[in-house]
This record gives sequence, structure tokens and C-alpha cells, in this order.
Amino acid sequence: MKRPDITTILGLLIGAGLVFTGIFLRGDVGQFWDSAGLMITLGGSFGALLVFFRPEDIKMVIKVTRQAFVRTDEDVATLNERFVELAQKARKEGLLVLEDELDEIEDPFMRNGLRMVIDGFEPDAIRHILNTELESLESRHQLGQNLFKTWGTLSPAFGMIGTLIGLISMLAHLDDPDAIGPGMAVALITTFYGILFANLIFNPIAGKLAVYSEQELQKKQAVIEALLALQSGINPRLLKEQLKAYLSPAERERVENEERRAREGGGEGDVTLDV
Repeated sequence: MKRPDITTILGLLIGAGLVFTGIFLRGDVGQFWDSAGLMITLGGSFGALLVFFRPEDIKMVIKVTRQAFVRTDEDVATLNERFVELAQKARKEGLLVLEDELDEIEDPFMRNGLRMVIDGFEPDAIRHILNTELESLESRHQLGQNLFKTWGTLSPAFGMIGTLIGLISMLAHLDDPDAIGPGMAVALITTFYGILFANLIFNPIAGKLAVYSEQELQKKQAVIEALLALQSGINPRLLKEQLKAYLSPAERERVENEERRAREGGGEGDVTLDV
């Protein structure tokens, strides 16, 4: 199940809110608005992106960008429990009975892998197909990260271009001393825009995409190993222990604490594992 990533949204709101609060406390907010500066910084840097990347890449990145604002509730620990249930069912009734579970699996990667297991594909073929799909997924994720990293680099550069344009315009009117101060302020606004967008939006989004990509790849790697173990008829208890290797220390501690509480409570809520 997907839900909004509150930390990304909250971080952007807090960062922008504090910046504009600081501007308001220091003076006139209107002094920091310049449409020409925004056009040079954002428009110019986006135009340069079109030179760096293909239009279809940019369209695809728009979809990838949603990952920075949306997170899934299903983690490796949840997958662990799910595969233990599948292993128990397959151990008792055979792999073919898992066909009834396909419609309940939302993840296309896991559903496709389970379909191959049920159809009797060779383990090496399953691993090759799923690893190829995983490499393609990683490539798409890296494209999104690279786009925002590049935008984060270009934005301050075009901010400096806007500043140079302003300085040239100001120097052309040195005969009017009263215009020098305001002209210098306007010239520096584009640098402010470029640094702000790079460090509040573009680079942080690239970082969040990298974090989520690593988590997603780790989860899908766990799916591959679990599917192959499931095909081999592994003991559900052994599968549960093997998948713990993909848990973070905090997740593993949480799972072990839950198992300990279940045992101390007389086994209530614990999963019965075949031996």
C-alpha cells in the first residue's frame, strides 16, 4: 500500500517556510521576487536539461520522481512473513496451489516471479530473468537521480549567469548612482534562486530517490532469493531465518522482539512453522 511520504513534504515546507520567514524578518519580501531572475534560473537550467537528456527520459523521470513523495508500507519484514505463509502452503499442498495467491500480489515483480516458479521454470532462468529486470529498474532509478543531480548543478550556474546579466545592465547605467544599489540587489537575486532551488529541492530529491532506490533493490533481491528457496521446497522456518539477512538491524530487532513476545504469550499470534 502506498502513502504520502510526510518527511519529504514536511522537509520542503519547513525549509521554504524558514527561508521566507527569515526574509520577512529582514525586510521587504517583495525585494526577493524577480520574474526575470526566475525565468533565467529555472527556464535556463531546464533548457540545459533538454540538452543533457532525451525528452522521453525527462517524461519517464516525472514518474520516478513520485517515489520521493510516496512510500510503500510493505517492507522486507512484511515480505518475510508473506513468503513464510507461501512456503507453508506449498509444503503442504504443492506449488500449483500458489496460483490462487497470484491475484492477491500487488507487486508485478513478485507476481511475475511467482508465476515462473509455478510454471516450473529452471532456477537459473528465473534468476537471470529477474536480475535482468532488476538491472533495468536500477537503471531507471539512476536516471532520475542523475537528472536531479544535474539540475542541482545547473541551477546555481544559471543563477550566476543571471547575476552577470544584472551586473552588465547595472554597469551600463553608472551615471545614475541611485540605481547602483537596487541594481546590485536585483543582480544577486538570481544567484539566490539558483542556490535555493539546488539545495532545497533538486539535490535533496536526488538523495531521497537514491535512498528509496537502494531500499527497493534490496527488497526485490530478497524476493528473488525467497522465490528460488520456495521453488526448492525449503523448510518455512529456514526460509524465515534466511530472509532475516535482508533486514536492517532495527527491523531484525523488532521482528525478534515480536517473536519473543509471541512465545512468552503462549504462542498466540505466532506463525506455526512446519519442521
